[in-house]
Parts: sequence; structure tokens; C-alpha cells
Amino acid sequence: MRGFYGKALTAAAALVLSTSLVKAADVEVLHWWTSGGEAAALNVLKDNLAGAGTGWLDMPVAGGGGEAAMTTLRARVTAGNPPTAVQMLGFDIQDWAKEGALADLTATATAEGWDKVVPTALQAFSTYDGKWVAAPVNVHSTNWIWINKAALDAAGGKAPETWEELVAMLDAMKANGITPLAHGGQAWQDATVFDAVVLSLGADFYKAAMIDLDPAALGGETMVEAFNRMATLRSYVDDNFSGRDWNLASAMVINGEAGMQMMGDWAKGEFLKAGKVPGTDFVCIRFPGTQGMVTFNSDQFAMFNQTDPAMQEAQVAMAKAIMDPVFQSAFNVVKGSVPARTDVPDTDFDDCGKKGMKDLAEANTNGMLFGSMAHGHAAPAAVKNALYDVVTAHFNGEYDAATAATELAAAVEAAK
Repeated sequence: MRGFYGKALTAAAALVLSTSLVKAADVEVLHWWTSGGEAAALNVLKDNLAGAGTGWLDMPVAGGGGEAAMTTLRARVTAGNPPTAVQMLGFDIQDWAKEGALADLTATATAEGWDKVVPTALQAFSTYDGKWVAAPVNVHSTNWIWINKAALDAAGGKAPETWEELVAMLDAMKANGITPLAHGGQAWQDATVFDAVVLSLGADFYKAAMIDLDPAALGGETMVEAFNRMATLRSYVDDNFSGRDWNLASAMVINGEAGMQMMGDWAKGEFLKAGKVPGTDFVCIRFPGTQGMVTFNSDQFAMFNQTDPAMQEAQVAMAKAIMDPVFQSAFNVVKGSVPARTDVPDTDFDDCGKKGMKDLAEANTNGMLFGSMAHGHAAPAAVKNALYDVVTAHFNGEYDAATAATELAAAVEAAK
């Protein structure tokens, strides 16, 4: 078996960095993995590189959606001092590639056979103009619900499979004296829930509205229903949700203060770090109505152009290390996501991880794998941000459902 350590050893010899901010044999990495579960996952990569003699200069920029990190990145690149590697999502990768700012990883990808093991939907973001420009670390799926098992049992014990059953369970949790829905009032979190609601109204509708950006779908009656359902969900959120970070909402579910959270599978990392066990302490289900469908985002590391050959070799070494099957398994077991490679066995994954890998494979095969609008994998940033504005305004009571659908169609059209 090709091990992570053997590959990473080459980095120790190759890493001689020229920037004054980075000492020799260090890799400078800009990322936004700062919560407990995320930091634990990142340490898998840090520790492996350290074991091979490669240092890590950490550049964390807090913010679950990555917007603050991208602002910091722009300033660094503008100053002529890009980091060695940067965590990126979806269309952000494509935008930087269009600017010619990203290193070409095609020779490495070809030699390693990445095209044979990375799902086609991911390759659309990992490549640009026929060249590989990023190494995918994982696949997150976003249409999950995380339910406190004790709260589930107290509310009847049966996980909801339809919208009506979901509302009934939320009502039961409310009657039991806990916050039914833990949520953080940040635009990307509102949009994450919205993604799942739209998908639950049909795969064809999600594709038409979120990916094809069809004005009729964006402003029509089905979208009005989506906003009505968002208003219903809003009625189960506590009064202090505004500005709450996503991991604090996860903690509410972990501690039994809330019944459930609608969040991507990075939330599982928080449960695991708290010592909770799937099936015993918490339950993972797909958002009712989205069974067999997956909305995804993929954390990838893009390497920025460097002129120093040693820096370039270091980037190649890091890319190979990220794509090593051993690392893909070890990292994603901790992170809560699933590997970006389809050939990684599920042996070391818990029940939720095994389900996630099975769901991803089936959705990929059946054409039911869709990029998440909320997480930059359905449309460019300008469109995503326009959607954020409307969804959050509606969630906070500024629009009724009909007005929100009309505003959404207009905002997306203006942002195209």
C-alpha cells in the first residue's frame, strides 16, 4: 500500500520556501477550519506532515462559509505574497483559475490517475480549461439533519421521512420543552437549510432553480412553497439564534438543549469530538423528501503560482499527500465528510459515514448529485450572494413568501 508517510517524506527535502514570512521546510496554508471538530481533522494532515519533517505555518481565518478567508486571500495575492496552499470551494477555484493564478497539477493528476477515482461532479471544480488546478480533500453533503437521540425518542422515536412528519416531530419537541430546531442566524446557514427545502420539492425543481437559474422556477409557485416552508421552520428556532456560529448550534443538540440541526455533515465532527456515538446519542437522516439525492460541496486545496522550483515541488508533494487513499480515509473519519476518492474503503467509518459514502455513490450513479447553491457549487459567487440576501431577508421577516420568490428571481437575474 502506498502510505502517506512515504509520500510526505519527499516534501521534507523539497520544501525550501522563498517568502520571507515562511521559514524553510514549512508549508503555509490558508483555511477556515477553526471549530473543534474541524481543527481535529486538520491535525491529521498537520501531524502526518510533521512526522515526515515538514512544518506547517497555520493561517486560519474563522468563518464557516469561507467568505472571510477569501477576502484575506485576495489581499495576500494583491500584495504579491500568496500562501502555498489555500482551502477553496467550487466556483472560487474556477474564478482564481480564470485569473491564471493557480499552479498546474495536471502532470501529477495524470500520473496518479485522479480522473479515474474523483467523481465527475467534483472534477468540474478541480479542473479548469482541461488542467487540474486543485486537489479535493473530501466531499461534504449538505442535506442532512442531526437529531438528538433522547429528544427523538421522547418525540415518538420514528425519524421523519416526509415534510408533514418533520413538522409533527418539531411540534412534539416544542411540547417537550426544548428548542426544536438549533440554528445560527448567518446567511450561509439560512441558505444551507434553504438548499434542502428546495431539493425536497423535487430534483428537477432544484436543478431548474439552483443550477439552471430558470426565472420561472426561481419566481414560481413551487418557490413560494419553499419560502412558506422556511417560514414554518423559522417558527421552531429560539429567539437568540441571530449571529450564532454553526458549531454552537450543534452543541445545543449535543447537550440536549435542542432537538435537531439542519446542517452539512461537518456537524458530525462536533458530535464525535464530544464523544457521541451515531445511533446511540444522535441520529443522522437526509432532509425528508431528499432521500436518494445529495447536494454537495467539496473542500479542495488550490496551489498558487510560485516561481521557486523548490516551492513548486513542495506543492506537488502536498497534493499527492492529500490524494493518498490512507490520508483520505483518516481525515474524513474525523471530519465527518466522505473521501473525494471513490476507491477508499468504508471500513473505518461509523454508521453515518458509511451511509454518506453509499448515498454519494448512488447519487453519482443515478444523476442525483447536485452542487450546493449555499456552498458555492451551483452558481458563481455573485449569484450565491444574491440568493443569500433574499433568503436571509425572508427568514428575518422582511418579505412574505410570494414577495421573496419575486425578489429572488429578480436578484439572481441581476447577478448573472
